Amino acid sequence: MNIDEIQALKGIHPGIFLERELQKRKLAKGRFAISIGEYPQTLGAITKGKRAMNTPLALKIEHELGIEEGFFMILQTYFDIKQIKQKDSLKLHPDLKKFRKAIFWDTRFESIDWIKQKKAIITRVFERGNEQEKKEIIRFYGKQAVDEVLTGSPIN
Repeated sequence: MNIDEIQALKGIHPGIFLERELQKRKLAKGRFAISIGEYPQTLGAITKGKRAMNTPLALKIEHELGIEEGFFMILQTYFDIKQIKQKDSLKLHPDLKKFRKAIFWDTRFESIDWIKQKKAIITRVFERGNEQEKKEIIRFYGKQAVDEVLTGSPIN
């Protein structure tokens, strides 16, 4: 695998790649697991993304499939990084006490991803929010980001 191929796979669970690879090679998961001395349930949990890949198992799989050593652990590391970033982004939010929950009536207030949904949030607050809510959005995202969303173009 080269850097571009790993770039394309960044963030996916290594089990998803393994599942596709086994299907491509027409290998049954259970038989494959037994052939490398693993329990089929273990491999099944990994291919469903319910269990992390570990180094000894990754090495067995890579050896058996002729995949470059370390590939699955690189995927696992990038997957772990993505999970941590997603968890951390949920912690990044404005002062929630300054908002009326009614402004976000159609979603669970606690589950709003303030980073990914930035455009929708800014638009909604500036369409329906009061002055305190607008000020908090400007403080949290910054005036330039708010202006870019509201005008639809980057401010130079």
